[in-house]
Amino acid sequence: MQTSSKPNWLPKPTDTQLQHPRLTPSVRGKRRLATIAGSTVLGLVLANTSFAAPPRISKPVSPEPSQTGQREGAATTGLLAPFIGISRSSNLLGDMWGLRPWLSQYGLSFALQETSEVLGNVTGGTKQGFAYDGLTLMVLEMDTQRAFDWYGGTFTVSALQIHGRNLSEDNLQTLQTASGIQSDRATRLWELWYEQKLLEEDRLSVKIGQQSLDQEFMVSQNALLFVNTMFGWPMVPSADMLEGGPAYPLSAPGIRTSVRLADSWTVLAGVFTGDARLQNDSGTRFTLDGGALAIAELQYAYPAPGAMVYAGRKTPLARTYRFGVWYDTEDFEDQRFDNTGLSLADPASTGVAQTHRGNYSLYAVADQMIWQDPERADRALNAFIRAMGMPQTDRNLIDFSLNAGLTLTAPFLGRDMDTVGLGMGYAHVSGRAAGLDRDTGFFTGSAIPVRDNEVFVELTYQYQLTPWCQVQPDFQYVFNPGGGVPNPNSASGQRVKDEAVIGLRVNIAF
Repeated sequence: MQTSSKPNWLPKPTDTQLQHPRLTPSVRGKRRLATIAGSTVLGLVLANTSFAAPPRISKPVSPEPSQTGQREGAATTGLLAPFIGISRSSNLLGDMWGLRPWLSQYGLSFALQETSEVLGNVTGGTKQGFAYDGLTLMVLEMDTQRAFDWYGGTFTVSALQIHGRNLSEDNLQTLQTASGIQSDRATRLWELWYEQKLLEEDRLSVKIGQQSLDQEFMVSQNALLFVNTMFGWPMVPSADMLEGGPAYPLSAPGIRTSVRLADSWTVLAGVFTGDARLQNDSGTRFTLDGGALAIAELQYAYPAPGAMVYAGRKTPLARTYRFGVWYDTEDFEDQRFDNTGLSLADPASTGVAQTHRGNYSLYAVADQMIWQDPERADRALNAFIRAMGMPQTDRNLIDFSLNAGLTLTAPFLGRDMDTVGLGMGYAHVSGRAAGLDRDTGFFTGSAIPVRDNEVFVELTYQYQLTPWCQVQPDFQYVFNPGGGVPNPNSASGQRVKDEAVIGLRVNIAF
């Protein structure tokens, strides 16, 4: 397994502790308080640090001359061939020296995207500084109709190469991590699945294989512009599912069905392996061991996909609403008490947390266009909100989370492909977890901060430099990092101070 980046002043994991390439180890089995006041509280927060979906990669398609950048009669061979017409190409490497057209003959399409960023906190945190991190995402897709005349089938395999440092873990100690691509360095398989469309008008589809839930469930389309993790995979599942659940950079074997009940109504449901800890570093362990994670989502979209727009009528403002629930059959540890009913902070405690069978959450997501320029259809103001709650607070670090924001497309004349966004995130620490903080202060006789909530705001601007390159300056400000965790560098146990984070992200489609 990979070496953990857990700070050396935290309690060391036991021999039975499970580690994972995404997260600092979660202390499983026996848990003893550290002698340093407050370190256990921060250790538990770090164990629930989360990472979510990366920027969406464009779905691979068969190359056309306009996409590859080829001019009529232009040569397609030679070292510089892919760069002919590069200013008009949707990919930096065009047809990749003929690779894309060759793959297309067999129903295959290939996409490659690099996301690189530099983020740094200029105030607050446990220390200040900047860090580089990056993600290379590769997707190979087969259309079975083009490949061998089998209608409605799609086979997809994707892989990740994660590089750089993790600013959130090293400097920030936040619950809602600053970037959705930050993770431990690794090269791993991400998804491997087959989807089949069925019934008239493809009203039913079934997908089976290794899947990442953040690609379909709980998604807010308008929120995907932002850099912070929580606009992808939200805080509640990140903190309360085991190891953050089967979301980037993880996946899990399972089956997903999608049924379009009516033109505007769709039901999305699936059952997956519930314990992401069973995954290995390379992402190639396809196991059905452990519990089951069941999830269902009802979606309403207006206007319905494929709806007609009639001449002379005003285009309706688009909206999508999602209502969902998930249930995990695994065992979950109590946030405060051991298996004898004593506080985990009590020196007489066994250090073995109580376990509770099962866990579930309810959520709602709304994406709503609230204004569209009557003279420039591409210029529109969109709003989003996503709320999630955990009724069983005894076994969960976060019992409620909220994301909301606004995005404006084509904000300036001549910048039709640009988008500016303002968003926020809120995470509330459960009363059970806060109770452990109070117990820790009581038994150690130290002034231990009691965690309550964490809030951040983000302002970002995505600038379309070329069809294949986007540059995105970003600013985030975090209030009460970690919900109010103690700063390990403070002898008096003061909380980590509010943080101002600035950065620049670059997306390149190859």
